[in-house]
Amino acid sequence: MRKKVKKKNLAPEEIAKKSLALLKGKANKERAMKAQKYFKEEIATYGLSAQEMEDLGKELYQTIKEDWGVDEAIELCEILLPHPFQEAKGLAIFILAKYWRDFPKNLFFTIKRWLSRDYCDNWALVDSLCPHVVGSLLEQYPELVEEIKEWAFSQNRWVKRASAVSFIKLARQAKYLDTLYHISSTLFSSDDDLIQKANGWLLREAGKRDVQRLEKFLLNHGPAIPRTTLRYAIERFDEKRRKELLVRTRSS
Repeated sequence: MRKKVKKKNLAPEEIAKKSLALLKGKANKERAMKAQKYFKEEIATYGLSAQEMEDLGKELYQTIKEDWGVDEAIELCEILLPHPFQEAKGLAIFILAKYWRDFPKNLFFTIKRWLSRDYCDNWALVDSLCPHVVGSLLEQYPELVEEIKEWAFSQNRWVKRASAVSFIKLARQAKYLDTLYHISSTLFSSDDDLIQKANGWLLREAGKRDVQRLEKFLLNHGPAIPRTTLRYAIERFDEKRRKELLVRTRSS
């Protein structure tokens, strides 16, 4: 069979240049200034809306899907993730996620390198990358579940947050709950509010699968749980039960 020759204008370097040009062309300074209020750390953004980002991601994917494989998508991430602007990183993640069926196992370790180098340096980027991409890797390669437990001990806040949010979608499956609760209890010692909020989000999702197990977990750990984490975890309970849990988990 004759091997398909990729078009030169579809090389990752060219798509990266095209992406940046399109983003600059859609830049909105006013919206960029408003976006900053959602982040404690300073971000660089062109000010595109979520809909504009989705439309642009789909447009770019249509130009490459017949010629690219996962290797090219990973290469695009290597080019765009170090870029300072939020949307450039976001486009790379969007395209990478399209190739989830073909993810190689070593992408897991590549992603940890990206996180460790602060390429995804805010909650929005970590939450875009991890539930879909890392979550898919954990499903495809079950042995990586043990590896990601170590991420919860990382000194890097983005690696640490990733240990939680990578299980957001997997929390719907009972087989991941033991690992999920193990990671959650590991994160209780963190005083970083971005970790505490991510942990609470994770527990809330676990509660959708098994609410009784969540209650038991919260009562067993009680005072060890940061109050921010606890409040996020119990958001789906009715008001009376929330108040009861806040009291019963308070330190004496």
